[in-house]
Amino acid sequence: MSKTAKDTIEFPTFDASKATEQLRDFTEKGMEQTKEVYAKLKSGAEEAQKTFESTYETAKTSGADLSLKTIGAMRANAEAAFSHLEALVGVKSVSEFIELQTAWLRKSVEMGVEQAKEIQAASTKAAEDVAKPFKTAFEKSLKDLKVA
Repeated sequence: MSKTAKDTIEFPTFDASKATEQLRDFTEKGMEQTKEVYAKLKSGAEEAQKTFESTYETAKTSGADLSLKTIGAMRANAEAAFSHLEALVGVKSVSEFIELQTAWLRKSVEMGVEQAKEIQAASTKAAEDVAKPFKTAFEKSLKDLKVA
């Protein structure tokens, strides 16, 4: 009797218990990876929320400080202008008028330069303070990426 291809080729038997076990292992690993990814995403979202809250509070405080400095400068300028007008009312000669006007202009320019420096310093500090939480979070993210 001659052998056919069917007689010489052996087909492995399918073991359902091994397939079920492999599928279970695969599913468990997938679930663990999904849980890890979810935990990382949740942690990242919480950190981002804290960063935004911190930045908002800092921006609010810095904005208020900057507004108060600006209002103070405007108030000082208005008071100086009214004082100058009061002094001009009592002028008795043209030379006295020119002297008062020159002194007031010099004082106004000096005040303006000083106020500009103060407002610039406050603005720079505000920008640094507002950017700090984002900078810190960004640096932490880069550090975490290098570790991973």
